[in-house]
Amino acid sequence: MIKDNYLFRNKNVTAWVLLVLAMGLHVFDEAINNFLDFYNPLVFDLRDSLGFFPMPTFPLGLWLTGLIVAIAIGFALTPVVNRGSRFIRILTIVIGIIMIGNGLGHMLGSLYFERLLPGFWSSPFLLAAAVFVVVRGFRGSWQYKE
Repeated sequence: MIKDNYLFRNKNVTAWVLLVLAMGLHVFDEAINNFLDFYNPLVFDLRDSLGFFPMPTFPLGLWLTGLIVAIAIGFALTPVVNRGSRFIRILTIVIGIIMIGNGLGHMLGSLYFERLLPGFWSSPFLLAAAVFVVVRGFRGSWQYKE
């Protein structure tokens, strides 16, 4: 029965899977809206104006492959999240905080640039899932349960 699945018994796992799904949706949103056509020129402009900017630029294939692999790793970590540990708890909090910044960056960046940035439409889902993960990280029970 589906209710016996740890996805539904463990809210930490539910939060994690929702975050990974939201990240997948976000990557899809960025890819179909030509995120790199916005991102790469921005990095070049910042390097020119600041003299140094630590963010890399990417060709489409490398960027998309890297993100797909990261999402696959996220799904593969689901059983580890289910078992719970101090390390995985800290890891989920850190990833959640990074994704909060990512979601807010797309939304606030859209206000700053006065146009919808690639990834804007999926950002609310990413932000909500990331907040859920961070809340579970700080407040959830992370003891291993059979």
